[in-house]
Amino acid sequence: MSKVYSNRLTEYTHENGGRVALLFLLFALAIYEFIHAGFNAFAVICLSPLAILFCYVAFRWKMTVFWALIVVNWFIMNRNFEDYISFPKSLPEELLELTLIAIAIIDIRKETYFERAWNFMLLAVMVWLGFCIIEIFNDSCGLGMNVNTWFTGFRLMALHLVWIILVFSLYISNPQRLLLYLRVWAGLSLLSAFWTWKMKTYGFTDTEHNWIWNSAYQTHILNGGTLIRYFSTFNDAATYGCNASASAVAFLIFGITSKLKIDKIFFFITAVAVIWGMFQSGTRTAIITLIAGFIVFLFLARSTKILIPSAIIGGFFIFILIFTNIGNSSQQMRRMRSAFKKSDASATVRDINKVAIAKYMKEAPWGIGLGMMSYDIPANNKFKKLSEIPPDSEYVFIWVRTGPVGVTVFTCCMVMMLLGGCVIVLFRLKSPSLVGIGGGLCAAFVSIHLGAYANQILFQYPNGITFFGGMAIVYLLPYIEPEWIKYEEKRLAKIEERKRLRLEKKLASRV
Repeated sequence: MSKVYSNRLTEYTHENGGRVALLFLLFALAIYEFIHAGFNAFAVICLSPLAILFCYVAFRWKMTVFWALIVVNWFIMNRNFEDYISFPKSLPEELLELTLIAIAIIDIRKETYFERAWNFMLLAVMVWLGFCIIEIFNDSCGLGMNVNTWFTGFRLMALHLVWIILVFSLYISNPQRLLLYLRVWAGLSLLSAFWTWKMKTYGFTDTEHNWIWNSAYQTHILNGGTLIRYFSTFNDAATYGCNASASAVAFLIFGITSKLKIDKIFFFITAVAVIWGMFQSGTRTAIITLIAGFIVFLFLARSTKILIPSAIIGGFFIFILIFTNIGNSSQQMRRMRSAFKKSDASATVRDINKVAIAKYMKEAPWGIGLGMMSYDIPANNKFKKLSEIPPDSEYVFIWVRTGPVGVTVFTCCMVMMLLGGCVIVLFRLKSPSLVGIGGGLCAAFVSIHLGAYANQILFQYPNGITFFGGMAIVYLLPYIEPEWIKYEEKRLAKIEERKRLRLEKKLASRV
């Protein structure tokens, strides 16, 4: 018996000698590290096979990594995961992005779409990235060069945009992936709307309850506790509301311009659900961004058939919202209407904060430094107070960190991106449905930036990838359009064939 077992072991070792040797060496190394370096080093060695498995899966099914990136990006700031995440929340997303870029570089001989990334949007990002590099020499606070603090801000506010453009340019390469991406985005938005309904109907989880009552009750529990601002799967209600507003604009437009009935129905249902969720967030800016985004699309639509009915319906909706009291029995509706009141107390506080910030900024034309937070500045420093004033807006946050010079450069770069995308939609695309996709993504880009003018939400997850990635797709549409037209015609032909077969079957059943 022992001889048979020995022969089998010898045969297995002969066939799999390399694997056996590698596992033995890893086991020996793990024991050595446990004895000499402790449990952390032991754990790292034991988990190394998982890293090898991840690399194998990534190269074998690279689109799986892309979809994982989209899903991780959507849920990484979910309050329910806070207790389980002990590492920087940007780390999983950045690792997935860099993995996808590395795979594309390794596979460059098989297929490459790097040339698609060299566009006007990347140029605009490079201008902003160049300015952020110069910011390393900014010493307005008189504390010397702080490379670690600078790199944190540089990575999240500039370098990350480069990764987004590259990833989308490399992997949204054909009509099937484009349509699937839009559906995944819609599916995630529907899930967030469902979670809002769950919060409203069945209440919060323990983690959500602890956060809202211990940290966020002043901004999320209003009117003596009778009005709750729901934040769904996001980190707060402002991020959720602005995301829902911009996403709803896109889905409405996709539904209007799609040639296929099934797509129209899906995107319209998604838009309605997402708009409902937007109202539950109580984010007043969201209603303005929703309207503004749709106006942008009407400019890009190039179709009186879309322009006239959409303008009439949209104008009627705005009239009801501003000039009537319809729906005022709902506290959420009354809060949304307050966005149109110039005397709103919240807006007044923000204006007061901006005046206070402006006084400090006269002495810091380049800002207090990229990545600088209040804990990086000593109490006796004159800019300590500036770092503690709530910015209430992504643009004010950028203004404080990079000064009037920086916020001007940033704004110009964003306008460059938008204008480049609008030119593509207006003059380079012929397919009406693709014009709708491009116009919807441009409109969503405008919406999220208007939201960022009033709330600090632009670089919050999942908005970065969702809307900068969406704009990157606009620049890819001219490459995809020839295949898209064929793909769309093929889908329409299949639907017509199914209709014909059903009709024949129906007629045959009557005979």
